[in-house]
Amino acid sequence: MSRLSHFDEAGSASMVDVGAKPATQRSAKARAFVRMAPAVLAELPRNSKGDPLEIARIAGIQAAKKTADLIPLCHPLPLTHADVAVEVQPDGVAITATAATFAHTGVEMEAMSAAAVAALTVYDMCKALDKGIEIRDIQLLEKTGGKSGAYRRDATSGPDGADL
Repeated sequence: MSRLSHFDEAGSASMVDVGAKPATQRSAKARAFVRMAPAVLAELPRNSKGDPLEIARIAGIQAAKKTADLIPLCHPLPLTHADVAVEVQPDGVAITATAATFAHTGVEMEAMSAAAVAALTVYDMCKALDKGIEIRDIQLLEKTGGKSGAYRRDATSGPDGADL
């Protein structure tokens, strides 16, 4: 295992210097799941605050653009694309977020921030109906580009991508 990159030799938190890394095309996809009761799902189209899923989609895209403001040591990145898809399922809402850039560092945090904030927005829009809504499984699904190459989570891989 390599050392954590956000700490210097003295153990102090440090923003990684990516200046010497080549800029390459990079992309990432992440997901989150908002588990809720069928009765809450049935009310989604009638929410008096607006369409919770469309608002969550836009909130997720905005979060991808603001990731460096939210995560202290993330680099601000010029995103070339960000999107959030939402899908109603029998037990909740599946959220898939994507981000892309041409830069010196990857966009995993942008995709994960987008998924997380979209999920939080669904909760916010629906909490009046049920405060027991759960946000689950915020995780990186895949990433491309950069020195470490491609990563793809599958049903048989653990948190570090290693086979279970």
